[in-house]
Amino acid sequence: MAEPFSIPGTTAVVTGAAGGIGLALARRLLREGAARVVITDLDSDRIAAAAGELGERAHGMAFDAADEAAVADAVSRIEREYGAIDLWCSNAGVATGDGLGDDASWELSWRVHVMAHVYAARALVPRMAERGTGHILVTASAAGLLTQLDSAPYSATKHSAVALAEWLAIRHADEGVSVSCLCPQGVDTDMTAGDGGTSATRLGGAYIAPEDVAESVVTALHAGRFLVLPHPEAADYERRRATDRDRWIEGMRRAWAAIRPRAAGAD
Repeated sequence: MAEPFSIPGTTAVVTGAAGGIGLALARRLLREGAARVVITDLDSDRIAAAAGELGERAHGMAFDAADEAAVADAVSRIEREYGAIDLWCSNAGVATGDGLGDDASWELSWRVHVMAHVYAARALVPRMAERGTGHILVTASAAGLLTQLDSAPYSATKHSAVALAEWLAIRHADEGVSVSCLCPQGVDTDMTAGDGGTSATRLGGAYIAPEDVAESVVTALHAGRFLVLPHPEAADYERRRATDRDRWIEGMRRAWAAIRPRAAGAD
């Protein structure tokens, strides 16, 4: 377990923060006493509107979290204008690629769900290590611990995000850089607005609000926990999967068989 992370007085950055989990995280960090929160997204108009909603301690910046040069430039600019980055919430995500997906779906999912975290770490870890302090939150998904049946690109890249977060936590803890990994199940956001009764994500039960996810993150930061599980039952599911992988796969096959007739009816 890492050292607890104290939020009051910090400079935090949240990517993918024009809405959903990212915006809820920014709002919660400000309420917790962060000195300033820089919120980022691709859409400059949406991010400006969100920053205006959050108030004077929030600052909007538009850039692509999956573009290494843009991330490096953003980190330099933020630290020049607002001071050292204490907390980086690497939160951007996409939902694309039904089934096995096409090459474009794989490329986009890989860039956003894996390389965006790599680019953030490349830019931030040396700076944080030099200061001996800093925290990176990687937003993955319960799909990265279990299996998301609808989309192979989503499931595989979220598994990669969890693995990367673990690697960073192991390699850089002694330098004062702590890492946590956020793995929610279903959350009510614009990204999931189209999920119907045939969505495999519904197998996990009721969706929760982004605000509940943000509360789980703050609680985990205070406790110094690596894994952030807004749906606590995900831990039990992961234990079952690890204990008997064949039984887990058989159970998921039955779940998929139950979903397919409903999906066919929806068509």
